[in-house]
Amino acid sequence: MKKIEATIQKQDMLCIEAAAGPTGFAVFGASGDLAYRKLYPSLYELYRRDLMSDHFYVLGCGRSEYTEQNFQDSVEKSLRQDLDTFDEAKLKAFVKHFSYVSGSYEDEAFYQEICENLLNLDERFDVSGARIFYLSVPPFLYETVVEKIGQMKLQCPAISGRLQQVRLVVEKPFGRDLASARQLDDVLHRYFQESQIYRIDHYLGKETVQNLLIFRFANSIFEPLWNRNYIDHVQISVAEQVGVEHRAGYYDRSGALRDMFQNHLLQMLALVAMEAPVSFEADRIRDEKVKLLRSVRPLSAADVDKYFIRAQYTHGVIDDKSVPGYRQEADVPADSITETFVAAKLFIDNWRWKDVPFYLRTGKRLKRKLTEIVITFKSVPHSMFQMEGLDDLPPNVLRFQIQPQEGMYLSLQAKRPGSKICMSTLEMAIDYQEVFGVKMPEAYQRLLLDCMLGDQTLFTHHDSILASWEILMPVLESWSQEKEIASYPADSEGPDSQATLWPDSACGWSQL
Repeated sequence: MKKIEATIQKQDMLCIEAAAGPTGFAVFGASGDLAYRKLYPSLYELYRRDLMSDHFYVLGCGRSEYTEQNFQDSVEKSLRQDLDTFDEAKLKAFVKHFSYVSGSYEDEAFYQEICENLLNLDERFDVSGARIFYLSVPPFLYETVVEKIGQMKLQCPAISGRLQQVRLVVEKPFGRDLASARQLDDVLHRYFQESQIYRIDHYLGKETVQNLLIFRFANSIFEPLWNRNYIDHVQISVAEQVGVEHRAGYYDRSGALRDMFQNHLLQMLALVAMEAPVSFEADRIRDEKVKLLRSVRPLSAADVDKYFIRAQYTHGVIDDKSVPGYRQEADVPADSITETFVAAKLFIDNWRWKDVPFYLRTGKRLKRKLTEIVITFKSVPHSMFQMEGLDDLPPNVLRFQIQPQEGMYLSLQAKRPGSKICMSTLEMAIDYQEVFGVKMPEAYQRLLLDCMLGDQTLFTHHDSILASWEILMPVLESWSQEKEIASYPADSEGPDSQATLWPDSACGWSQL
């Protein structure tokens, strides 16, 4: 398939990026892996790009014991190792805004000390804007931390007679099932309003995922085709080469369905298939996503057997290096039947999508790292080139690639130079990094900036969380009765059984 590169004229660009005002962060789990890998580098990049005010601070809250200087040194060392480039002066100035307090998450004295530190830091850095409580702790601690924050009234201190703008950031997973998700919601809403809660799903911060909204609703050429009359099927794939790595303890209690499917895949499904919002506002966009998820066809036990595939990776060789099977990973029970791969076929029962299949899959230790959304249009109803031996023409395919490289690709049929009928498939390619001439920002940068600005557009609403769990509860209930699980070798495209989801179609999964 030959590619045609796309270009963009700089004068046609419309960029609106606001800088955040004064902000104080209280990060629970501040010494953990997530904070060092995602949170601190993203905050630094926002600071380097002048998208954060100088009036900010980060109060690390955790069990590990650090002095303020130890914590600053640790953050600076980590950033120097992880960042490709950095501004020496900016980096030095950035870490001076970090402070730390240690204690037990169950101890009220810990939260009293946090409260005192926040008041001091507000005065020290002249912060009278947003206060953000960031939960970078294991999910089983969410309710404990939120209740302690609420009981100590940390979420609404009056400073100089003004009430702080208080926000709470919660990392996935949002519950283990419908009942636990509702329980978590009850606790969150006991102390915070929904407008204060930012449930973070980093896939929604990726440029290509965000661009789905612009692509669909700012261009008249595709929206008339975006329905059952012209689209044959949709695929959404999130494939990973890595295994469970250091997350085995968490992952074995969750599995691929809870870890990736319930949040990332269903959120992307909602963006692909939802109706046009009346405006580009957070609540209007999130309303349409909830409507879409509630339109997904309910699953019976028979549907789960027919439309859901699960499996677990075994030993294999990747890049000439032997890798263990899932059950041989550290901290994984030898008899575990936790799934590391899920493939599914879903239908949306509404006017736009009736009977159009949506194929979703995710897995670890697959052939390559790839996240993409593939829209396959229906083939032409009749080929006028039959006499030339061209009975079946390939369909047009629109592909949104989210990682490893972000971009959009459209395949179409065209005549090649040569004889009267010399046809081939061409692909129009838009590589974001190449076209815009900049490295794509880390998703957390966009999401953290939006949180500081008070924009919930790219954050998950509690109604869509509950709707997602409602879709998947029959699957969880069915799988809880099973005693065995299928397998697939590492460095493969997954289990062969996933092909059974395509019984009546000449198409199949896009190649990994």
